[in-house]
Amino acid sequence: MPRDVFSPPGLRRALVIKLRHHGDVLLSTPVISMLKRLAPQCEVDALVYADTAPMLDGHPALSQLHLIDRGWKRQGVLRQTAAEWKLVSALRTRRYDLVVHLSVHTRGAWLVRLLRPRWSVAPSFRDGFWAGSFSHFYPAQSDPQRHTVDTNLDSLRVLGMEPTAADQRVTLVPGARVEAHVAELLAGHGLQPGGFIHVHPTSRWAFKCWPAARMAALCDALAAKGWPIVMTSAPDAGERALTADIRAARTAAAVAPTPTFDLSGTLSLKELAALTAQARLFVGVDSAPMHIAAAMGTPVVALFGPSGDREWGPWDETGESRHRVVASNSHPCRPCGMAGCNDSKVSDCLTTLPVAQVLAACEELLCA
Repeated sequence: MPRDVFSPPGLRRALVIKLRHHGDVLLSTPVISMLKRLAPQCEVDALVYADTAPMLDGHPALSQLHLIDRGWKRQGVLRQTAAEWKLVSALRTRRYDLVVHLSVHTRGAWLVRLLRPRWSVAPSFRDGFWAGSFSHFYPAQSDPQRHTVDTNLDSLRVLGMEPTAADQRVTLVPGARVEAHVAELLAGHGLQPGGFIHVHPTSRWAFKCWPAARMAALCDALAAKGWPIVMTSAPDAGERALTADIRAARTAAAVAPTPTFDLSGTLSLKELAALTAQARLFVGVDSAPMHIAAAMGTPVVALFGPSGDREWGPWDETGESRHRVVASNSHPCRPCGMAGCNDSKVSDCLTTLPVAQVLAACEELLCA
């Protein structure tokens, strides 16, 4: 597409596309916020997968949220085609001036060609169809020393817009009804705001998780210091099995001076956000709940194995270092980006991570 001089005052409507997982979508929210600040007259929409909608629903700068259901492709060709056409028709009625595509998903290139915005931005990816689909390009993430939030904002830097510190805040809105429900839930368990530690030990990818026995030992150590523990997980059977193993290991240790409340698989993402916002500390692994906790302003201790913590660690736009990443100091191979050692689904850099090292990080933040 021919390159045109971008002008924020000329924006009437913009579409931000992020077709990835929950954490990825949440970390794209600063792009929406920055667009609205620099072009307050612009209606900013977003397009995401339906299951990730809670990450954006309620964002104060968002006008409309358009969804793609991953289940469409299981409904047969006719129903999928009808759903896809309905989506494209809804997007075309919006007449976007700008489309910001925050991944290398090919759907974004097709949509830009169908929607024909004046400006369109995407990561540099490949020549041919992709390169001919967009008007502006920013470098695909290649620097492991830069956080994903910062890389996402390159999509607006290439248009001549420079973010402020406030623009870089990750935004998640649980909603008043959800917050009231969670406050009632916590009160029913006798928990006060700031009076408990939220532990989310699971991920959909097991190679990112710490062994159950070590997480149990950490929970015992924190409980021995008088901190009630609230443990959560997704409804997934594998994740609930891990929290069950942690409970069993703690029972075997017979250390329970303060209560532990297991809410595994019972909370929605919005409820999880409202819960973690009330915690004194969040402890977890590289997962969407870790990003949610950081977005809600809760101090985070994040355990990292093969994934890159500089790219994916808990984000803090204030620069106050209110979070801690705990990773192995004896594995020069990390971050390797593999699904466990040699893709074995078991990460030695995590399985050997000492409890004392994680506990020290928790104590540092609890005493801050």
